[in-house]
Amino acid sequence: MPTKIEKDSLTGTDTTGHEWDGLRELNTPLPKWWLYTFYACVAFAAAYVVVYPAFPFQGATGMTGWIAREAVVDDVRSAQARMAPMMARIREATPQQIAENAELRSFAIAGGRIAFANNCAGCHGAGGQGAPGGFPSLADDDWIWGGQHDAIRATITHGIRAGESDEERTSMMPRFLADGVLTLPQVNDTAEYVLSLSERSTDAAAAARGAGLFAENCVACHGERGEGNRDVGAPRLSDRIWLYGGDKASIVRSISYSRSGVMPAWGRRLDPAVINMLTVYVHALGGGEN
Repeated sequence: MPTKIEKDSLTGTDTTGHEWDGLRELNTPLPKWWLYTFYACVAFAAAYVVVYPAFPFQGATGMTGWIAREAVVDDVRSAQARMAPMMARIREATPQQIAENAELRSFAIAGGRIAFANNCAGCHGAGGQGAPGGFPSLADDDWIWGGQHDAIRATITHGIRAGESDEERTSMMPRFLADGVLTLPQVNDTAEYVLSLSERSTDAAAAARGAGLFAENCVACHGERGEGNRDVGAPRLSDRIWLYGGDKASIVRSISYSRSGVMPAWGRRLDPAVINMLTVYVHALGGGEN
């Protein structure tokens, strides 16, 4: 409860007149350095409000007329002007020509890394390592549509099954179980044969039965020994690199219901120069082919 203001007997400082359980609060003044700093901050804030925009209104509200958003636009415009000659060269060259020119390649790799981070890393990973669920690795030498510069550029430009380009990549695998082409036991035997192509089958009898089914239904796209066919986007089945999983359950599901991943047609979204830079960058991730 409030009491009369008095001096503290130990420090000689006035009290505030308040007491709690016998403890009196001292009315200790703030340090001079703190007060001067506070006053300087107040003065700076007042000056800033006058000189620079400080209110949530459209347009400039300060004496300078400076707006951060417009400053960024100017910076971007200046950067684009500086890069315009090099971008023109990148735009007019083929990815192969860019890769063979040290100056162009250095510029393309730097720009492609940024474009990849902004547009591709969300699915393919920051380093192009891919991700489960149909996002292929771009850093190995296992390609569905081809790992040459022209093939990579075509995939980036036209996309895969996105319905955005007349030249998109399309590979439609039948749904062998869902469409009644094969029974579940036949799908199981075919999956066992597919496993045998990479020496992972655990049921020789089932694999033997699946060999005939594979020859009748799968060889036309995947090849006699599961080597794949890049012309139609049929992946290789004889290695241990899998897009949707290489365990038997995943293979059975792929045979039964097919897979149909989608990739956007970036040619409708990005400048041709950026497409070329992305092509060179993806090719350089580790699995590019000549």
